[in-house]
Amino acid sequence: MGIQNPSVPLRTPTRVAGNKHPNRVHRTAGGLEHENTRHDTRFVVIGNHLAQHPELSLLAIGLGTHLQSLPKGAPADIKTLAARFPEGATRIAAALRELEAHGYLRRERVRTPSGRIVTRTISCNQPAAARQRADQPCRESTPPAPREKRVRKALPAVPRPAYSGPGLLQAAVDLLADLRRHDSRLLLSAEDTAHLAPGVAAWLERDVTPAAVRRALTADLPPEGLRRPAALLAHRLASQLPPPAPFRAQATTAPPPPVRHPLRTCDGCDRAFRAPAPTTHCRDCRSDLQEAA
Repeated sequence: MGIQNPSVPLRTPTRVAGNKHPNRVHRTAGGLEHENTRHDTRFVVIGNHLAQHPELSLLAIGLGTHLQSLPKGAPADIKTLAARFPEGATRIAAALRELEAHGYLRRERVRTPSGRIVTRTISCNQPAAARQRADQPCRESTPPAPREKRVRKALPAVPRPAYSGPGLLQAAVDLLADLRRHDSRLLLSAEDTAHLAPGVAAWLERDVTPAAVRRALTADLPPEGLRRPAALLAHRLASQLPPPAPFRAQATTAPPPPVRHPLRTCDGCDRAFRAPAPTTHCRDCRSDLQEAA
């Protein structure tokens, strides 16, 4: 009974205070605070998976942030980045390899249309989402049904000239092409002009002046606009076609003017008269001479 138990503690241990526990994270008054102002322009959204990446170096995180802030088409090669930052080409190349290993960067060699081979740098802001899309099996998508091509309605028929020559058709084409100067809505395509030209030639063939044809085609156009001006012109050329010009006989050669003989003095009565040579007496004196004979 006089032997002391060696396993009994000499005194009861005191409880460790909560703020002194070795597994407790100490928060001091000097920690990080944020003073944020909302960006309206010139900003880029960076995910915490990059800004707080546990394996990337600080240089790689900063370089990845810089690459995501660059516009499309900006140079992102090692030489350009080394000229921009003071870290040097070796450290920048190592940071690029880090980003490439974790999926934040991809470099591809492509051939330009001119045949030159260039390196294209692709910055990925969410590598996990890109890998997830790549791992998903390709679904057999049903190809979309082909859109039915809308058939353009044919223009109304136009009259045809009885005798169409190249000069007449060219004058008709020039008249149609000039309509847009009088009304901008009458801008016709080459196909519509070729369809309407025979109709205009039929009007010109009937002795209608180009000015009259132009007035007939441009007068009283609808104010709400023209959905298809060529159709309206084709309708007017057919519905308002004038009748053929009346027949006019070709004028014959005019008779020669009457001959005016020079004035002469009658040898019998001294009266002036007109007569061809060698007549020397007037009509009355010639009658008297015939009766006396």
